[in-house]
Amino acid sequence: MNVNKKKERLFQISPKTAPYYFLAPAVIFLLAFTVYPVISSLVLSFQSTKGGITEFVGLANYSKLFRDPVFYKSLGNTFQLLIIQVPIMITLSVILATLLNSTALKFKGLFRTAFFLPAITALVAASLVFMIILDEHYGLANYFLSMFGVEPISWLSHPFWSKVAVVTVMTWRWVGYNMVIFLAGLQTIPDELYEAAEIDGASTLKKFFKITLPLLKPVFIFTIVISTIGTLQLFDEVYILTGGGPNNATMTITLYLYETGFKYFNFGYASAMAYVLVIIIAAISWLQIKLIGDEN
Repeated sequence: MNVNKKKERLFQISPKTAPYYFLAPAVIFLLAFTVYPVISSLVLSFQSTKGGITEFVGLANYSKLFRDPVFYKSLGNTFQLLIIQVPIMITLSVILATLLNSTALKFKGLFRTAFFLPAITALVAASLVFMIILDEHYGLANYFLSMFGVEPISWLSHPFWSKVAVVTVMTWRWVGYNMVIFLAGLQTIPDELYEAAEIDGASTLKKFFKITLPLLKPVFIFTIVISTIGTLQLFDEVYILTGGGPNNATMTITLYLYETGFKYFNFGYASAMAYVLVIIIAAISWLQIKLIGDEN
């Protein structure tokens, strides 16, 4: 009996330590798959591997990075896509959310689902479909344009049009996602404000610019910053559609990082590139916190 009691006491968990047992699996996974890779990649950014021998090189990878013309090219391409795509996407998202929030519109659920579906579509499959649509010789886009006498456009092999193709795919995918966020924001605006504005004789446009847009400012901050961070991490679309070409015209930071690490196996240099990207994203995140703080 004493032996059985000892065994029972051995497997008993006190109420004070019980939470730690439940948290342990999550903490272990966090340490193994998040904390360790972050620290390991940071250490790797100060190292270089040549001939199978790894050596500490200090800031040499970072110094090389800021003399790399391809890095500046990829950085410029990324910010070009950011400056063009994000405003277009946010504008379309606001317009669609406003229309779908209208009480006069029927079949709202159907339209909301239709616009949101691209956000949950497999990006690889969607990009492959767009490759077929934008094919220079057999694509549906050029076939449609030929009906109006327009010459075939090299959507995926021309420096300018390849950027247009990437922006189109990004906008198609993420407009519905941001639309849902704006729609949620619109539904938090009290109807009494619009009723009071109508009594004062305000037009629909005036209500939109004087009531809707100002009250959506926190939503704008959130969507713009999240979209900016997503664009800075742009990889799948350019990797599948253009591969960064032609002549690095659509090369982005993350694609260049991927090729440096997994094509040329220069993991130290790729890690340094990743941490420069982390600094850029951290600066934008700080801006988000600052703006939200000012709003509150």
